[in-house]
Amino acid sequence: MDIERSVTVGHPVDRVFAYLSDFTNTTEWDPGTVRTERVAGEGGVGTRYHNVSKFLGRETELDYLVVECVPGERFALRGENATVVAKDTMTFVRTVTGSGATPGEGTTVTYRADFEFKGLAKFIAPLFAPAFKKLGDEAEQGMRDALGRLG
Repeated sequence: MDIERSVTVGHPVDRVFAYLSDFTNTTEWDPGTVRTERVAGEGGVGTRYHNVSKFLGRETELDYLVVECVPGERFALRGENATVVAKDTMTFVRTVTGSGATPGEGTTVTYRADFEFKGLAKFIAPLFAPAFKKLGDEAEQGMRDALGRLG
């Protein structure tokens, strides 16, 4: 099960990367997140986060590990619990915003979340497709709103 969304905002890539690569900020842009705390590391590869999210009315916990961190370009984590492995990857591309004599620097973020279910959950996972689509739509809007407030 995969979710992929892109958001373009009128803020420099370094600012957008700094905000989104601090995974504790998921509480501000991912409507399903109840809380995320950093439990080890400084934000780069090897950093660990503990995430509690609500999905289909139930809380679920995932332990995430940062597996890739290329400032301004790519940030990836791997989360796992007893029923799922989640691979979250954000890529960042500089864009030009505005037109005419005053173009500005912007950023396009593409967020991809891949879910691989384990055990019995993999057999019922296809039933969750509409809920995952809704989750992706809400996260996209949440990310757009939060990034718009960066200022």
